[in-house]
Amino acid sequence: MADSVNTTVLRNSDRYYAVQITNICDGTGESDVKKVDVSTLSGPNGQTTTYLSLLEAKWSIQGFTYVKLEFDATTDDELLVMSGDGGVSFEAFGGLVDPKSTGTTGDIFLTTAGNTSGDSYDITLVFKKKV
Repeated sequence: MADSVNTTVLRNSDRYYAVQITNICDGTGESDVKKVDVSTLSGPNGQTTTYLSLLEAKWSIQGFTYVKLEFDATTDDELLVMSGDGGVSFEAFGGLVDPKSTGTTGDIFLTTAGNTSGDSYDITLVFKKKV
């Protein structure tokens, strides 16, 4: 069996990408699961989006010890660790920008910790596309 996961694109414009990701856990959890594939996103004037900047995040994490987001790279770069209910905006200073470490892909990966059956998350993320 596997967790019941869903990804809903809320906005995909030339400059912004917003997504809602959800999970109802069967005890399996997720480990380094790609949640945003930057290669599928186009930016201003049809340019290829190569990386993202996280402007805003809102979440409701139930049961999991935490849920972690990372920028994919040879050694992933931590983006955000969430637990409980919360939200944060990084828009005032341009967002949390992918540091583009060695081997970066621009993708966003997710990992859950402390997985038990019935755990859940509902996370909304707003990104600015970078070319």
